[in-house]
Formats: sequence, structure tokens, C-alpha cells
Amino acid sequence: MITNKLAIGSLSLGQHPSHSLDHKIHVAAQHGYAGIEIVFSDLERYSQSNKLSVLAGAQAIKAICDERDLAILSLAPFENYEGDRSPLVDRLQKAMRWIEVARMLHAPYLQVPAHYGTDAVGDESVIISELRQLSSLGSAKQPLVSIAYEPMSWSTHHSTWESSLELVHAVDRPNFGLCLDTFHLITKVWADPFALSGKYPDADKILDDSVRRFVRDCPLDKIFFIQLSDGERFDPPFSTDHPWYVEGEAPQFTWSKHARPFPFEAHLGAYMPVAEVARAWIVEKGYTGWVSLEIFDRRMRDKTSQPEDAATRGMDSRRKLKTELDSNESKL
Repeated sequence: MITNKLAIGSLSLGQHPSHSLDHKIHVAAQHGYAGIEIVFSDLERYSQSNKLSVLAGAQAIKAICDERDLAILSLAPFENYEGDRSPLVDRLQKAMRWIEVARMLHAPYLQVPAHYGTDAVGDESVIISELRQLSSLGSAKQPLVSIAYEPMSWSTHHSTWESSLELVHAVDRPNFGLCLDTFHLITKVWADPFALSGKYPDADKILDDSVRRFVRDCPLDKIFFIQLSDGERFDPPFSTDHPWYVEGEAPQFTWSKHARPFPFEAHLGAYMPVAEVARAWIVEKGYTGWVSLEIFDRRMRDKTSQPEDAATRGMDSRRKLKTELDSNESKL
């Protein structure tokens, strides 16, 4: 049985400009979520609409969350930091601002997706050094901000949990660990948007091998938090003629932006083996920390879409996951 506390990303409750952050917080609390991931763009929009600085906006959002007994899990996403070709001093100054915002929110994690720029520096010594400096900023004062590093399936140099775990060991800082997302693992080794079947050859075996290695090799204390999402199957398969196609953009990135529904929403085309990954990552590994729903559903950009609907969908998804995992456990 999974008993992990459940969070949801603020953008996963609505992506239309009318979906304000404070309202989404109220909705998350009302629907029984224990926490929320604050997306920086949502916080910026809230601050601007209330004529506040981002820091003052963060203070106000923290107060609203406290009133609703809703924990803030992370500030996200601090993108394209390590190995970028822009001056490091500029990136560190930006990182300091973000970490100060995270401290104001009392968010334990700054979520950092692995760099996905095509010209990102691949020198591991540079990447390690820059991530150590980022970790040092997070631990420089209280409250501590930990760096939750996320391998994305389209990241340039660290697109797998294995290579990212090697990086975690190399950085060797207590406040540097992993954020893991089912979508990124599955679209890296299992789901193929160009295949009629929606899967790579030998996809099931490759995925099973990956999660077996994970259960065996990944230290529990380096799993900072886990994100769950599904993906819609392309029918017909994705191609350069598809209306979402963007020249030079990774197809997994395109997929992620438009078609990541909540897990098990088969009526919306969801088809990925989320339960299999969650069973290994959570149940078999014995992970008891935060689980968050991170969804990017194009339908949420419509004004008629409401955060209440998204919150309900997320809770339905959570119930289906619990049923699936509990049912499998009872057969053992």
C-alpha cells in the first residue's frame, strides 16, 4: 500500500492566465492534496497582478499555503543552468535569486531539470563544479534548499537516471539528489511517438531491466521526490506533418508540452506503463517520500478548463494507482 504524501504542480492545475496561483492553492487544499510545487511563472504572474516583487509575492503565497495547511514542495523549474555557455557569474546570480525565493516559500527543493540546450558543455568536470556551486548556494544559510536534479528524456548530456545518479555521486553534496519523473523514463526507453505500436522494439524488457537496476542501485536518500504523469499515444504516429511538429525540437519535448495527462486517463489517450514504474520506484524500493503529479495537458490552456476539474482528475488518478498497486501486492 502506498502512503506517500501527494503534491501537485501549480501548472498542473491550470495553464490559462485566468487560473491564478492563489486560487489553485485553495483548490489543491480543498481536494486533499498535502503539497504543491510552485512554478516560477505562476508566482511571477501572481506577484505582478498584485503589484508585488517576486520575493513579496512568495511571502504572500507562503502565508496562503500556511492558512490552508498546504506544504510547498519545490520551486520549479530552474532550467539550463549547468554547462550553459553564458557567463557563470550571471547564472549564479540568477540562482541566488531563485534560492532566496525558495527560502521565502520554505520550499525544501529547487527543482533543476538537466540542461537540454543543444550547445550545452559536455565536460563533466565543468558540470560537476557548477552543480557543486549551486548546491553550496542552497546550503549557505537556513532554511536549507536542496537541489532536486531531474534527468529529462531530451536532456543533452544527462537524460537517464543512471547517468544522473553518477553525477549525484560525483557532486557529493548532501543537498544534491534526484527528482524522478515517470514520463521521462518511459519516453526514454519504452514509448516511441513515431511507432504505430507506440513502443520501441523490446520496450518491455528494456524498461523492466531499468527499474530492476534502479531498485538495486539507487540509494533511497538520493531520491528527493518522484513525479508521476502519463502520455497520450499518437494515432497516427508523430511525424513532420503533425501540427505540433517544431523543426529542431525534440519530439519528447513536444509530447511533454501538449499531451501529458494524469496517469491512467485512457479515455484521453494515456497508455504508458506508469504503474509498473511506480511499483518499482515506490513499493519495491521502499520509498516513503513525496510523490507529485506533474501534468502538461493542452486542454488546461483553455479558459473553460477549471482548476477544480484538474484537481479532481488528479485525485482520481491517485486512487487508480493505489488500486493497481494494492491489487498487485495482494497477489504476491
